[in-house]
Amino acid sequence: MIRFLLAAIFLVASTLSAAATAPPTAAAPLNGQWKGPLKLLGGQITVVITIVPLTNGTYYGALDAPQQRISRMPVDVNLKGTDLTLRIEQAGSSFVGKVLEGGAKLSGTWTQPGVKSAMVLTRSLAGAAPTKLRIAPPYRESQVSFQNPGTRQKLGGTLTVPAGEGPFPAVVLLSDSGPQNRDVEVTGYRMFGQLADYLTRHGIAVLRFDDRGVGQSGGVYANATTADLVGDAQAALAYMRTRPLIAAGRVGLLGHGEGANVALLTAAAPGRAPAFVVSLAGYGQPGYNVLLRQQGEIMRLIGADPAQVKAAQDVYQRTVSVIRQTPDDAAARAKVVSLLSGANTGFDAAMARARAVQLTSPWARYFFDFDPQVQLAKVQSPVLLLNGTADLQVSARRNMTLLHRGLRRAHRDVTSVRLDGVNHLFQPSPAQWPLVNGQQQATFSPIALKKIQDWVALETKAPAIPVHAPAKRPATEPKVAKSAATARPRG
Repeated sequence: MIRFLLAAIFLVASTLSAAATAPPTAAAPLNGQWKGPLKLLGGQITVVITIVPLTNGTYYGALDAPQQRISRMPVDVNLKGTDLTLRIEQAGSSFVGKVLEGGAKLSGTWTQPGVKSAMVLTRSLAGAAPTKLRIAPPYRESQVSFQNPGTRQKLGGTLTVPAGEGPFPAVVLLSDSGPQNRDVEVTGYRMFGQLADYLTRHGIAVLRFDDRGVGQSGGVYANATTADLVGDAQAALAYMRTRPLIAAGRVGLLGHGEGANVALLTAAAPGRAPAFVVSLAGYGQPGYNVLLRQQGEIMRLIGADPAQVKAAQDVYQRTVSVIRQTPDDAAARAKVVSLLSGANTGFDAAMARARAVQLTSPWARYFFDFDPQVQLAKVQSPVLLLNGTADLQVSARRNMTLLHRGLRRAHRDVTSVRLDGVNHLFQPSPAQWPLVNGQQQATFSPIALKKIQDWVALETKAPAIPVHAPAKRPATEPKVAKSAATARPRG
């Protein structure tokens, strides 16, 4: 059975919008994390699915399969009473079953190309606690809020400032696609929480904040395009420049996945540019190409044959073409429903209608045609590009190379680093994870942390970048860091 690409509205990089360990409630029985074995030919793997209720009454989900290095794969959640359907269209897979024992267990059937197996997923409350239990850190930490003047939305976050008198260089963290909280939590791994802790301990102040409509932030995430999020980044920069102990001329942006593209767009926009930009797995290819490649890579990974991959990608291409050619949302949705219903995608009528709404959302329409190359020549800031060679979602070779070349056109200061064995979440191989209470705990790559710290420390010794002016740097060839774990991007 051919299944259509779920990531046409949320990238594979998507993460979670609230703590995965929150207990279930009557209003949100699926709020939590479930784990269980999936039997495959030759053995079995562990599947982890985290589901978060959204303010509009729907759910947001993501799948992790650590043994296959799959992370944050979007999951479409459909709950009717106790009947549950989870569709992981990026992997051509689905789970159909029941919610049992008040939400403590999910029992049903998992289907993917070549596999149909009974599966039981049980609620897991373990994982996040070990990373959250901390002794008081050796720096200042405060809960803050600031406003995007364009939307008048309040955004809530956490500001950490090193001990000492300052003023300190600072960085604002921008998350990947999908509604996420300030720590970017998934399967017990607090990506931005770990990053902020490390940088602050090493002399760099950090602001991380909840995405729109998540936690302490207002607004509706689903209505925002990549370009709209630039306003949030600019508001965060402006706020940081007013804070005591922060060096106003040395505040930069660090973005992950789509957040990296938001950071680069912000650095290319009129006005006061960030002092620097760190791109973690930013997209260098047009959005349409990114989603098409991700679909093929993931389907091949989970065992789809070439014919299944080709058929699924054909449906993707035809659907996007219909949406592009039909500006009116109502008309486009009707055409998409007809296409999905007639293409053996496995969608029932309700699911086809829901998918059509998602595929014609402002975010989806923008991202299909988003080309990050267009604005790169306008970037006014030095840039560090970091990508992992084990990243299944954002190919380092394809994306880093394009970003590197595009930034070079403006003769900017560009440093590119490839990290061997590091995945999209910037985790090293699980064999390198530390043991916490006898269990391995996911961790941010120590090599990546050191690269970021050293580079930011070096760049923030430079004078602040003036308004409406390019960075005052020599027009030299971009720097490319090399080490046992890095290599120059190949064309």
